[in-house]
Amino acid sequence: MVHKALLLLTSVALFQSALGRGYNPDYLSMVASAIKAPSGHNTQPWKFRIRESAVEIHPNLSCSLPNVDGDNRELYISLGCALENLCLAASQQGYQPIPSVVDSAGGCYISVRLVRGGASGSSYLFGAIEKRQTNRSVYSGRVVAVDTLALLQGLPLERGIRCRIIGRDERSFLRLTDYVMRGNLVQMNDRGFKAELLSWIRFNKGEVRRCSDGLTYKVMGSPSTPRCLGKRIVGLFLKADAQNKADLAKIRSSSHLVLFTSSGNTAEDWILTGRSLERFLLSAAQLGISCAYVNQPCEVKALAGELQQELLSATERPMLLLRIGYAPPAPYSPRKAVEDVVVE
Repeated sequence: MVHKALLLLTSVALFQSALGRGYNPDYLSMVASAIKAPSGHNTQPWKFRIRESAVEIHPNLSCSLPNVDGDNRELYISLGCALENLCLAASQQGYQPIPSVVDSAGGCYISVRLVRGGASGSSYLFGAIEKRQTNRSVYSGRVVAVDTLALLQGLPLERGIRCRIIGRDERSFLRLTDYVMRGNLVQMNDRGFKAELLSWIRFNKGEVRRCSDGLTYKVMGSPSTPRCLGKRIVGLFLKADAQNKADLAKIRSSSHLVLFTSSGNTAEDWILTGRSLERFLLSAAQLGISCAYVNQPCEVKALAGELQQELLSATERPMLLLRIGYAPPAPYSPRKAVEDVVVE
């Protein structure tokens, strides 16, 4: 409790420091909601610029994952998730958010123009921003009820995005499980992939406090250890057979797999995927449903192409694969302070 109180006081102090730089407090509050979005390895690959009547979301390419995400597709999906949170927070505060994607020499970014006078009030999805988490544990095996699935399937999606919810009794469930296993064979035999993953694991409390990002020992289900020892221990499990055994148990304990697809494959399409994904994740959180990524088939390009040919239409590209079900709450991943992600 004392540690949590200190973290809260530190966050408040940093927020006040940002206020001292003359930023609109409403906009800072929107950024505080945006940074609770998910990202690959919890890299938090975003920077925010606050303008007079807009907030910009820029990619932080120093947080890219060249081995697992060579084209930055998942990075831009994360920016789309942050955008969705920011728009929900803006609407909550009585602003009409008007987002657009802007091309620039350093890669495209998102500009959200904020018009005072939009409808404000309590939002079903806004209330889930604090609840949402990635839960990597084995689930209970309980199946999500049909009427609950209907709520998830009825969520509005962005242009060109489709969400397929696949039950355990469907052939596609078994085929996607096989694609996950094959993805592990590729990734766990890739030294670059494993080195990149290890570089983003925070093995002890000191690393968590110092970095405020990455995959903490708690979310990985490991004890706090010195980095040298932690790398050796985790390295023993970064093998295809061990990963397949763990993932198979997790998938079999899940209720459904959820595959997001897009009709396009540009940065803007990835951002739209992220907005749709975050809507799904927030709704699932409000419904008490746990979610975790099993995205290997979308990350290995050869498998993504094969998956598209076997299971999708010619106009659909696989973007993201999730498993959903029920489980007790997991530890939350850390977040950088607003002060650290707002740039001039």
